Amino acid sequence: MTEIKLFCPATIANLSCGFDVLGLCLDNAGDEMIVRKVDQKGVRITKIVGADLPTETEKNVSGVAAIAMLEAYERDFNPIDFGFEIEIYKNIKAGSGIGSSAASSAGAVFGINELLGKPYSRKDLVQFAMQGEKLASGNAHADNVAPALLGGFTLVRSYAPLDIIRIDSPEELFATVVHPQIELKTSDARSVLKQTVSLKSAIMQWGNVGGLIAGLYTKDYDLIGRSLHDEIVEPLRSVLIPGFDLIKKTALENGALGSGISGSGPSIFALSRGKETADQIAKSMSDVYEKMNLPYEIHVSKINPDGVRILENN
Repeated sequence: MTEIKLFCPATIANLSCGFDVLGLCLDNAGDEMIVRKVDQKGVRITKIVGADLPTETEKNVSGVAAIAMLEAYERDFNPIDFGFEIEIYKNIKAGSGIGSSAASSAGAVFGINELLGKPYSRKDLVQFAMQGEKLASGNAHADNVAPALLGGFTLVRSYAPLDIIRIDSPEELFATVVHPQIELKTSDARSVLKQTVSLKSAIMQWGNVGGLIAGLYTKDYDLIGRSLHDEIVEPLRSVLIPGFDLIKKTALENGALGSGISGSGPSIFALSRGKETADQIAKSMSDVYEKMNLPYEIHVSKINPDGVRILENN
């Protein structure tokens, strides 16, 4: 196999209470990528369609992630005398809050790993994809790249050492995500956060994290909904997102289990039981932004159980 075409999924990170540790994988929103093996050593970004992003390898998240992986491969296994080319077809807008940089980072390392004969597991690949996230935001976080690679829900139990747990999604769980057409950089959204929190807030937050994990394992939709509450980050970031409070209110009024900021924003997510409810929430969210005359994109998706997947190989 010398060439592979991939679907690189969008993701929702944080999930209200799980800042930097929780994420889920979407099924029908994402980028496409072609990775091919070539004679010339190194990694080159040969084409980017759909976004104005740098093609210089060291300035592109997919290039940085790929280099990190190849450096590790040559340490762990053996030197190679060939290289890779990457074409990126962007459907996830940068700064959208649904894992644009994570999709590119995860796709690059997944594709190269396949062309190398799969020396690394999907979980192993997370550490390399995180280097792309570091370039994008200044912080090597895994809450988007982990679900992008592993599918389902993921919990980052620890960053040092990296310890990731994948969790299956209840079958009837759907996500609705609305993206108001403004860009909110992760680095800017991080700048409003406080470095310390009160003990009272921390206790409430880790109670909700535990409740959400328990709800996913037991398929207790009501418990999932009660746990989708962010005591620490959402109050600070929500002011950066137009119409946030009204979007969240209308989602809950139309049957959402819970709603919150997707990643660092400006996208807003809602989780619900069943596609009919998810579609109704999408309509209600759309109505809010229509009345505000604010352009938006909206996605309704089941939870993707697989993560990055192969579309074609040659």
